[in-house]
Amino acid sequence: MTKMTRRHALLAGAALPLAAAVRPARAAAPMMGPARPPFNRFTLGSFEVTTILAGSRTVPDPQTIFGLNVAPERFAAVSEAAMIPADKAQFFFTPTVVNTGAELILFDTGLAPRGTVAALEAAGYTPDQIDTVIITHMHGDHIGGLMENGTETFSNARYVTGAVEFDAWDMSGDESFETKMRPLAEKTRFLEDGDEAVPGVTAVAAFGHTPGHMAYRLESDGNALLLGADFANHYIWSLAHPDWEVLYDRDKEAAAATRRRLLDMLAAERMPFIGYHMPFPALGYVEKQETGYRYLPASYQMMLE
Repeated sequence: MTKMTRRHALLAGAALPLAAAVRPARAAAPMMGPARPPFNRFTLGSFEVTTILAGSRTVPDPQTIFGLNVAPERFAAVSEAAMIPADKAQFFFTPTVVNTGAELILFDTGLAPRGTVAALEAAGYTPDQIDTVIITHMHGDHIGGLMENGTETFSNARYVTGAVEFDAWDMSGDESFETKMRPLAEKTRFLEDGDEAVPGVTAVAAFGHTPGHMAYRLESDGNALLLGADFANHYIWSLAHPDWEVLYDRDKEAAAATRRRLLDMLAAERMPFIGYHMPFPALGYVEKQETGYRYLPASYQMMLE
């Protein structure tokens, strides 16, 4: 009988990794590729609010769009401090669905029907369930999903938009407006600043990005949220620095004034907001700082019961 010494035991243990190494290797798990959720839902009082990701893309050379009045060195330094590259940006296109309990409302429609309908269906809705489509302004990435080849995407919907905005694009010759929005004019109700789109949804003038750009304030059971649309188009290069000029702002001075006014309101009221181009799920808060503002992405605030 062989006596097992402590040395024998240690040697036997050391051999175990070698034994394991000769086992047949299993196939590695396949790479799945990047993924992002297509919707985010929360409650605001008795309202149910769902942001849907209708599209996202990487865009090169962002200073051709943001910070037009800023030196490249300054743009690069601000980007580096925020831990984002200065030579590319990720764009997000985020319509919002609001169920008031009485009707289902869609705010803006994305670049084209396909992406918006796919995100809508992922969130559990079908296009024919939409009762009202509210258009914040007439840029193509907001009205692009309204129609395709003359067919309405939201066949049972009525439409709401700002009167100043519609009039500014009327007779402009813009192809997107002519093919997507004009055919719906007879089914559209036009609002002024302070008008109620539906109970609990109020138009807020946010002119500058376009001549009649509107934000919308949601209120339910003492809770409020601002659907900010495009008043600020990037959380660093626009929101944090509201005086940085943005290529797509029609009236850059008015757009900067609107940014400061709405950012001051959001910070003072500690109100959440949804920004159409904020990083998905596009929900956050604003903190006022000495020289500007800071975007605070929502964490679990809207999950608390």
